[in-house]
Amino acid sequence: MLKKTVAAAAVALIAAQTLPVLAADVKQVEVMHWWTSGGEAKALGVLKDDLKQRGYSWKDSPIAGGGGEAARTVLRARVASNNPPDAMQMLGFSVQDYADEGLLTNLDAIAAKGGWDKLIPAPIQRFSRAGGNWFAVPVGVHSTNWLFINKKIFDELKLTPPQTFDELVVTADKIRKAGYIPLAHGGQAWQDATLFDSAVMSAGGTRFYTDALVRLDPKALGSKTMEKAFDQMRKLRGMVDANFSGRDWNLASSMVINGKAAMQIMGDWAKGEYANAGKKPGVDYVCAHYPGTQNAFIFVTDQFATFKAGKERTAGQYAFAEAIMDKNTQARFNQTKGAVPARLDTPMDGFDECGVKAMTDMRSALQAGNMVGSFAHGQAMPEASKTAVYDVVTHFFNSSQSSADAVKRLVAAVEGSK
Repeated sequence: MLKKTVAAAAVALIAAQTLPVLAADVKQVEVMHWWTSGGEAKALGVLKDDLKQRGYSWKDSPIAGGGGEAARTVLRARVASNNPPDAMQMLGFSVQDYADEGLLTNLDAIAAKGGWDKLIPAPIQRFSRAGGNWFAVPVGVHSTNWLFINKKIFDELKLTPPQTFDELVVTADKIRKAGYIPLAHGGQAWQDATLFDSAVMSAGGTRFYTDALVRLDPKALGSKTMEKAFDQMRKLRGMVDANFSGRDWNLASSMVINGKAAMQIMGDWAKGEYANAGKKPGVDYVCAHYPGTQNAFIFVTDQFATFKAGKERTAGQYAFAEAIMDKNTQARFNQTKGAVPARLDTPMDGFDECGVKAMTDMRSALQAGNMVGSFAHGQAMPEASKTAVYDVVTHFFNSSQSSADAVKRLVAAVEGSK
């Protein structure tokens, strides 16, 4: 049970980083999140402005950490202390977990008023609802299978975006010989897992990805195709620099922005860092798909769930949810953040060429059945299995383990997590 599984360290962390919200201050909405990079913070300002126009101030409770692990630890502690924030950024199955505990504010009334059922893609609604009821609002949709390219380096070396993984290997070799780092990467478990998203999709396609990472089919997990995915991971490891361990994702983005590295494999939230640095797509950088995943959309949807905090706070939570779901707010937020609006009726006007490509890709993938949740970001499998696969992927990436042995360990880890 979520209320009963809080470590003492988490309680200490919450005591150090947060203070109780005064119940009397009903014109304030406390929002906990982990968007602390420059591009993320700028995008968050769009949501803050909209909420202010609705008569509510935004109490910011950021918890640093790109993958959100620290924020989730703090949240569990606050829930156990009966002091949850009004709203919390969430990924994956967390909404269902907290809803099952009876801890979230039901948003059905405003969802019906706003027609959310028809506006939000079904694969995303899966993470917004529990038991048929709305408990969270999706602010944007990212995809993880992107390859960000420093255009100046590629032009200098007369290179074009690789279309196959073999082409990527050849391209990386030319980049290294020219004195640049081929691939900017941060040695953190969630970043290794983000590479694995694309490697699995590239090796086997949407059906294989779904069988292996969503359905957790032992045959797919233990297959030769999965070995090919690990083979790709081994070659990707050879493209990064020696100082990658522990590097934050946005610092890896800066390496590409500043011309130290030629490429980065990252979700399209990285585009916010380029925009924040004044860089333009097609001029300073190119956003392409990871080779072999051109038709797929491996998605991550950022949601905000609202916690029960007394009837006097419900109006503020409703205002917050309606602000997020406003069509114009979603457009401005995602233009800054680098994501795709969760609302399908958001016009493409005002989005740069990478944004238009992402919106087009999502809608095409949705129609073709190629829109699948990201394993790396908790949109594919339950948390216990995700953690087990993280361990396998990170161990492999930082060792000389063979792909065959990694596959055996993967099958055993998933089975043990069920």
